[in-house]
Amino acid sequence: MAPSIAETTDDYYHVRFNDPDTFDEIRTPDWAEKAASSVVDSAEVRTGHEEGGDDSDWEIQSVLIPTGKVSDEDDAIDQANQIVEKIES
Repeated sequence: MAPSIAETTDDYYHVRFNDPDTFDEIRTPDWAEKAASSVVDSAEVRTGHEEGGDDSDWEIQSVLIPTGKVSDEDDAIDQANQIVEKIES
């Protein structure tokens, strides 16, 4: 799934990488938030776990980019991609 803006609020661009309905649990882990904030201050990463998977089967579901830290939706998607690349490297 290509990243897309799932929702825009006053505070965040919610950039979706995977459909949340495919996961039985979604978390915002501290280690991912630290990696995200190193790219965009106050960004958050939500990870999802598929039912029946083991403890290592967590995938990035979405990245939340603060609206005040980027210029527009395209910039939010670019920054979210950088965060995902950093986490996956």
